[in-house]
Amino acid sequence: MYRSGYQDTFARDNLPPPDSWPAFLESPDTQYPERLNATVELLDRMVERGFGESIALRTDDGACTYRQLLTRVNQIADVLRRRLKLVPGTRILLRGANHPTMAACWLAVIKAGLIAVPTMPLLRAKELKQIVDKAQVSAALCDVRLREEIDLLCPDAPQLAQVLFFNDGSGAGDALETLLDPKLTEFDACDTAQDDVALIAFTSGTTGMPKGTMHFHRDILAMCDLFPRHVLKPGPDDVFCGTPPLAFTFGLGGMLCFPLRVGASVLLLEKSSPESLMAAIERHRVTICFTAPTFYRQMAQIASHFDLSSLRKCVSAGEALPDPTRQAWKQATGLEMIDGIGATEMIHIFISAAGAEVRAGAIGKVVPGYRARIVDDDMNDLPLGTVGKLAVQGPTGCRYLADERQAQYVKKGWNLPGDTFMMDADGYFFYKARSDDMIVSAGYNIAGPEVEAAMLLHPAVAECGVVGVPDEERGQIVKAFVVLKPGQQGDAALVSTLQTFVKQTIAPYKYPREIEFRDTLPRTETGKLQRFRLRAG
Repeated sequence: MYRSGYQDTFARDNLPPPDSWPAFLESPDTQYPERLNATVELLDRMVERGFGESIALRTDDGACTYRQLLTRVNQIADVLRRRLKLVPGTRILLRGANHPTMAACWLAVIKAGLIAVPTMPLLRAKELKQIVDKAQVSAALCDVRLREEIDLLCPDAPQLAQVLFFNDGSGAGDALETLLDPKLTEFDACDTAQDDVALIAFTSGTTGMPKGTMHFHRDILAMCDLFPRHVLKPGPDDVFCGTPPLAFTFGLGGMLCFPLRVGASVLLLEKSSPESLMAAIERHRVTICFTAPTFYRQMAQIASHFDLSSLRKCVSAGEALPDPTRQAWKQATGLEMIDGIGATEMIHIFISAAGAEVRAGAIGKVVPGYRARIVDDDMNDLPLGTVGKLAVQGPTGCRYLADERQAQYVKKGWNLPGDTFMMDADGYFFYKARSDDMIVSAGYNIAGPEVEAAMLLHPAVAECGVVGVPDEERGQIVKAFVVLKPGQQGDAALVSTLQTFVKQTIAPYKYPREIEFRDTLPRTETGKLQRFRLRAG
């Protein structure tokens, strides 16, 4: 019988009604004990297994071992529980770039039986207030370099009563470092249940108002024991690196939890450009890279300038991977990219393929432990080769924090991530578009990402975003927003050239009837193209 380890029951009280949850599948990889603390499994157990002196976290300034990380996590957990007197179940706002202290704070929050609410570093006070109000956050751990927005937030968020700043050597009373007990090495983890909420991850905001997705301690481990175990297959000698923030579940997995689960290490980079990421890969002999398709496309153009011979595996997620980007990367490095689709609601990747399992144009097959279908609006199965909505079940699934949109995401026990797919007879899934990115023009269904992929094949195009815009005659027409490569002139002649090129590359009715040249495209911090902003003009 479920017995929570929490005194503050807000999270449990605001889970959606059980009859609106998706069905959860049993998997031999995700059998966990009733009492479970995710940080204990990811860190304490690894030290017990002999990884204490192995490197856990790396930066350009140094490294720390698993034992050193455990000590710092215990010291921070002690501050949270003994000095701040936070009771189990309290929500803690976390603000910081990919830095060792941010990683230690996340682990400490979970170990102390508190609930982590990580936030993207670029969020402003107005956006943070939505999260603080929604999750009823009462304390925060924030990198002092991000202090400005917290100071702007606090007068409008009186419930945020306790804020500590890290990476602050000033000796101030609100500096986390001044409160740490340097002699302390042990901390008794909170006796949490496997289905106590450990993480409230807010969606990255491609569609506007964010949603809080609630994940249990067992979900954090399941994320580590499915896609990594069956597709990525990392080992203790691997060095992870990449760009997704720890506040994004794609980054939380690849930049912290996956390496810890196998005794590997991760190189944490606070800021990255394509050049600096490849320089870091060369410098630290990185073996596994996580980033978004946009970065891979840009890196492919200059890969020959760097020694990337240490790289074994490259994971792309966060948005659709155009096949031209996959091929450009393979041509530049010899590496077959691992594509994957996941969702904040599902916590991480549930469809993927690697190595010889990769099939041209497909994301991959269902990760063991999950299952997926292609359905119509009434949740009926569609024939193989038919485009429809993706429906997914597995050991993880959607539980929104007090949000009516639960009923849209979960239907008849299945998660509906909002993606349009096609499945072939061999079980490969082919991404078409976000369901709201399907363009219907003169009766034709046109997938925006397919047009983007065609545009990206042209040597003048650096980036491209495609949306449907209203049209009296056709209902909608295809419009492309294009960032050109240096030295290219965005004029009427190039518009005509690109339109002809697309007509010759894919079905002619899919060509963009309007093309607008831009200096940049709107993206989230995780690299996702914000098509809703393109549609808004």
